[in-house]
Amino acid sequence: QVQLVESGGGLVQPGGSLRLSCAASGRIFSINAILWYRQVPGKQRELVAEITSGGSTNYADSVKGRFTISRDNAKNTVYLQMNSLKPEDTATYYCSAQLVDSRYWGQGTQVTVSS
Repeated sequence: QVQLVESGGGLVQPGGSLRLSCAASGRIFSINAILWYRQVPGKQRELVAEITSGGSTNYADSVKGRFTISRDNAKNTVYLQMNSLKPEDTATYYCSAQLVDSRYWGQGTQVTVSS
């Protein structure tokens, strides 16, 4: 199994920045990719960014140029640096670990962008 713990959410003004963290433990060597999703009540969960075990990254068009996904292998942690935040970025953000045969999710962290 894989355990994921997100942190770093909060309230920020438009144009501000936040850095989310996703700390992984357990079968970390079986993880093929870590993905960040976000969800607003009543809407489908949206893929925001992903980073593969090889270091490749991918972003949703809505966050390209503003968000950066990275990882610290020594800390088993993946980060989502979010800059130039907009009110429409308000959501619960979840990290997810993709393995060959399974998928694990964290508990989510709330990001609210408001003046």
